[in-house]
Amino acid sequence: MEVLNVDIKYAGYLDRSRIIEDIYFTLNNGEMVGIIGPNGAGKSTTIKAILGLLPVIEGDIQLGEQNKNYGYVPEQPILYNELTLWEHLEIAAAAFQMGRQIFMERSEELLKKFHLQEVKHHFPSNFSKGMQQKVMLILGFLIQPDVYIVDEPFIGLDPQGTKEFMSLLNTEKARGVGILLSTHQLDIAERICDSIVLVNNGKMVASGNIEQFRKYCNLPDGSLFDCFNLILENEA
Repeated sequence: MEVLNVDIKYAGYLDRSRIIEDIYFTLNNGEMVGIIGPNGAGKSTTIKAILGLLPVIEGDIQLGEQNKNYGYVPEQPILYNELTLWEHLEIAAAAFQMGRQIFMERSEELLKKFHLQEVKHHFPSNFSKGMQQKVMLILGFLIQPDVYIVDEPFIGLDPQGTKEFMSLLNTEKARGVGILLSTHQLDIAERICDSIVLVNNGKMVASGNIEQFRKYCNLPDGSLFDCFNLILENEA
């Protein structure tokens, strides 16, 4: 079942209304769609448009009728200086009216998975970038939303954190949620994404699964990295 439909004719700001153009794709239950592209291509802007954070947007963005909430993990951690990690979790749980027992079980499970049990009463504002990123992921996964929208989640994560995060993604896919993931990690995108949207210069230039990318590029054994570079070379 379709959980997100994106049809952006153009979007941007009052002084630059066409930062992104002609971006369209769908996200289904139990599916992961990856948005890839070079720096400044429009990946994060596309996510902002989907979230309704841009003042100018022409097009149509629809969350499936059965979806009541979504979890958003931004590229840069957003945390309160005066709150401990545990207090961040409690606020998130309260906002979504999560039962206390479920909250306790889910929080402890996630803290253990990301190896942050020992610092749950510490202030995340003093954590390293990688630890702060883990806090944001825990907050996103805590509420178990219907759709995940995650922007560059692997930045700052150590190999163990990356492994645990990918494990959680697979668990949530099996639960039937839709996951939209923006990333520079092409090898990971190739491994875990069901389909890929390639954005360059603010426009979608290719989309499909890895086999479709290989066929489009005439690279039968090519990696997503190979296809990515060939498409961008042809765009230049």
